[in-house]
Amino acid sequence: MAYDLVIRNARLAEGGGVVDGLDIAAAGGRIVAVAPGLALESAGEVVDAGGRFVSPGLVESHFHLDKALIVDRCAPPKDRRTRDHMQRTAAIKHTFTVEDIYARAKAVLERCLLNGVTHMRTQVEVDPNVGLRGWEAIERLARDYAWAIDLQPCVFLQEGWTNVEGAEGNVVAALERGAPVVGGAPRYDTDRPAQIRRIFALAREYDVDIDIHLDGGHTTDDLDIWQVCELTDAIGWGGRVAIGHGSKYSCLPDAALAALGRRLGDSGVAVEVLPATDLFNNGRHMEHSVIRGVADANALITAGANCAISTNNVMNPFTPFGDCSLVRIANMYANVVQRGTDADLAVCFEMITSRAARIMRAADYGIAVGNPADLVVWDAQSPAEVVATIAQPLTSFKRGRRMFTREIAALSSFSPSPLAGEGRGGGLLPKSSARP
Repeated sequence: MAYDLVIRNARLAEGGGVVDGLDIAAAGGRIVAVAPGLALESAGEVVDAGGRFVSPGLVESHFHLDKALIVDRCAPPKDRRTRDHMQRTAAIKHTFTVEDIYARAKAVLERCLLNGVTHMRTQVEVDPNVGLRGWEAIERLARDYAWAIDLQPCVFLQEGWTNVEGAEGNVVAALERGAPVVGGAPRYDTDRPAQIRRIFALAREYDVDIDIHLDGGHTTDDLDIWQVCELTDAIGWGGRVAIGHGSKYSCLPDAALAALGRRLGDSGVAVEVLPATDLFNNGRHMEHSVIRGVADANALITAGANCAISTNNVMNPFTPFGDCSLVRIANMYANVVQRGTDADLAVCFEMITSRAARIMRAADYGIAVGNPADLVVWDAQSPAEVVATIAQPLTSFKRGRRMFTREIAALSSFSPSPLAGEGRGGGLLPKSSARP
C-alpha cells in the first residue's frame, strides 16, 4: 500500500503504559496502519521518531480566542486583591471590531498550533457591547484554519442574561447560524437558576451541546452543579454537558468531592479545570495562607467523572500571561493539586488529549486505524514525562500534513569527551532521557 506519511520507531501509550517500536502509517489524511516494521516500498514522508513518545494532537477544551491579547488595552487593577477583571474587560469590548478580533485570535491560534494543539473549543462572547462581531470573526477563523485545527465555538453571554434586556437575541442568532455549543456565566446574573434553565432549553431546542462557566469562587453551600446535573438527567444530555472552572470544588473535603465526582459521572457532566485563571483569581479575599482554588480533577476522575485541563485565557485581565503551551498548564495543575506519580501525570496527559476530546465529542480522535492522522512527536518517552518536564513537541501533523518542526536547543560549544555523541539516535533529533 502507498503511504503518504510513516512515523517509525514510535512509543505509544497503551493500557496505562507505553509500547515501543511501532510504526504509524497514514494515507489520504487518515491512519491506515499501526504496527512494528511496516514495509516502506512506497511512502511519501518518513519520520524516525527515535523511540520518542507519539500522541494524538492536544485538545484545548475551554479557550477564549476572542478576548486574548488585550491586557495592554485595559486599565490596570485598582488594587492587587480586587476582582474587577470582568469590568475591566467589559469596558473595552465596544471597541472590538471583527478584524481586530480575527487578528488577535489568529495570532494566539497559531501559537497553539506550534504547541501541538489540533482541536479547540473556544468560548465566544455575544454580550450587547460586542454583539456578533466575535462570532463573525471566529466563524471566519474556523473556515480559514480548517486545514490546521478542528475549531468548535461555544456561544455565550459573559455579563448577564436574564438581567440584560435583549441579550438573548445574540445567542439565538448564533445558534441559528450553526453554533454547536451554548453556554453562559450564571454568577454574573441576578437569577442564576433561571439562566441555567434557559441554557438547557435552548440546547434542547437547537440540539446542541452545553458548556457553562460555573461554580467559580470559594463557598460550597451554593453550588450550581446540582441543578446542572438534574437538568442533564431530565433532558437526557449526558455526555453533552461540561462546566468550566469549578474552583469551589477545591474547597470540598475528600468525601464530598468524591460524592460530587460520582454524581458527575452518573449524569455525564464533565469538568474543565482552568488552573492558570483559577489560581490567579481565587483567594483574593484572603491576606495570607491563600487558597489555591484549583479543583482536583484527578480525584473527580477516580470517582467516575470526566475532566479536562485547559488554558482558558491568554494575556487579558483574567489571566495576564500565557504562552499557549497546554503542557505547561497541565504541569502547573499537577503542581497545584500535588499530583506527582507517573500514574497521576499520565491522567493529566489524558486530560489534555483523550478526555478533552470526549468533551468535544470528537468520535474519530486518537491513534487508531481509520482516524485522522493528527499526531505529535514529543521530546519525551511517556505521557508522564511530557507533563513532568514540560516537554516540547518536536513535530506535529494534522490529517497527515506536517504543521511544524522544532529543533532541540543544544550548546554551541563544549569540551571534547570520549562520551561526546552518546545517546544520540539516528532519528528525528537527539533522544530524550527517560523520566527518573
